[in-house]
Amino acid sequence: MKLPEPVSRTFTGLIADIENGQIKIPQFQREFVWDINKSAKLMDSIVKGYPIGTFIFWKTNERLRAVRNLGDSDLPEPDEGDFIDYVLDGQQRLTSLFATLKGLKIERNGKVDNYDEVYINLDADEDDEIVIIDKENYDQSALIRLTDLLYGPLSILFGFNEKYHSKLQEYKTRIEAYSYSIILIRDAELDVATEIFTRINEGGKALTVFEIMVAKTFDAKKNFDLAEKYDALIENLSSINYETISDATVLQTVSILLEKECTRKTILKLDKKKFIEIWDNAVDAIEKAAEYFKGYYRIPVSQLLPYNSLIIPFSYFFYHHKDKPTGIKQKYLQDFFWRVSLATRYSSGVEGKIAQDIKRIDKILNEELPYYDWTIDYSVNKLEQSGWFSTGSSWIKSLLCIYAYQQPKSFNDDSIVNISNDWLKQANSKNYHHFFPKAFLEKKIDWEHKQFWINHILNITIVDDFLNKREIAAKAPSIYMKKFNSQNTEIKSTMKTHLIGDLDKFGIWEDDYGKFLKQRAKLLNKEISKRIIPQEADNLSEELEYLEQQIDNS
Repeated sequence: MKLPEPVSRTFTGLIADIENGQIKIPQFQREFVWDINKSAKLMDSIVKGYPIGTFIFWKTNERLRAVRNLGDSDLPEPDEGDFIDYVLDGQQRLTSLFATLKGLKIERNGKVDNYDEVYINLDADEDDEIVIIDKENYDQSALIRLTDLLYGPLSILFGFNEKYHSKLQEYKTRIEAYSYSIILIRDAELDVATEIFTRINEGGKALTVFEIMVAKTFDAKKNFDLAEKYDALIENLSSINYETISDATVLQTVSILLEKECTRKTILKLDKKKFIEIWDNAVDAIEKAAEYFKGYYRIPVSQLLPYNSLIIPFSYFFYHHKDKPTGIKQKYLQDFFWRVSLATRYSSGVEGKIAQDIKRIDKILNEELPYYDWTIDYSVNKLEQSGWFSTGSSWIKSLLCIYAYQQPKSFNDDSIVNISNDWLKQANSKNYHHFFPKAFLEKKIDWEHKQFWINHILNITIVDDFLNKREIAAKAPSIYMKKFNSQNTEIKSTMKTHLIGDLDKFGIWEDDYGKFLKQRAKLLNKEISKRIIPQEADNLSEELEYLEQQIDNS
């Protein structure tokens, strides 16, 4: 990158460069927000010869997604191969200038600002406002439209009283000769240009990688607009309730497919042509991964995924394996999913860990069992001691996925409970039911760390909102379950869908919370064990289980 170069342009050059597409506003800039009053004040400063600040342009032959029109003025694309000056700083001022000097109509929030209604007051002194937008209370014979001053025929100018002729010429000359200060940045990479933009706009919101990549990958000829493509993907995923997959996850997926790395630096250096070429296949792989989570693992909604990032290695798998996995691949993939989830692997350093895990997916594709160098512990003791219910915890989400896999049914009529992204966001959702109600346990138990045990994942079941509010409330399990026992002839099979077995053995009729927690932990442990292929790293879990069995048998 060359050192920033100070340059200047006059009114004629600046407007001409905008009109022919030489100067562009990249799409990651915010919308034009200055109102016509502020724009008039800016023009007033120019007429008086005041400085209006420096513009910063990035000169490059890259083609970014940019603003295509300003108000009723379409901005053309420059010729292929030509350099473009992208505005990094000064968008609001530059847009104001262009709108005012060209007399544009700009619609915002249902209101139209007509920039052709900006006037020069020829009676004004230098200390007064020379540029105005409100004609009332002024001598109409002393007002001239700014656009008429600049582009109008001589007949308009000579139509004014002779005493104004010198001012007309003076103001026209000032505007046309005004020197706009510009800092030009040449030969900079996109990530450098966006870093400059971010630092300039330090008080605002920093650009995301997605916003940068939207600009970088835009291709009008190929009709590729990443923002629109992502929206279309999310619309498709919403049909299966997987619409919460983030734009960052999608970018990381594409990067993994192309480079087997997904750091910010790697993503920003992705080749535009390759990115566009792989997009459709990447989308197909992402959709297959989501459908697999929903179908085979029975994770009904994306909000329940322990990590959004799990989409990435599974999309990599489906990119290289077009069909659903069967046999050994299916078992190895399932083992991988639960090892990542239960070990809370992607809670930190996710980019590096995903790059490592892609090598494991390669082994699974070759029907080889990967080696895992981290320990997972899902022992009964672990389930009991690490059970604080928080929907922001990947560990808890993993356990909720086990619950959801059972396809929980309503206690009173055995109907399937609806699960949606909307109500899975908060731990206090009415659809998360404390089987031993909180109000009941507040009076029932006097344990150390009481709130931890009351608000425990082993005490959570997924039920209908109606059932939670009206049928259960703060009643003891022995009371409300007695009612459901008489209403629902399939109550035993219903309770199994909540990982609650024989009601007698679970301490339900005695309202024995301690027994309930222990028995449910055992069932949950058993369910997890079905999904894991034991490895050496799991010895800790096996030893804990062995000790617990010995204690239970004694």
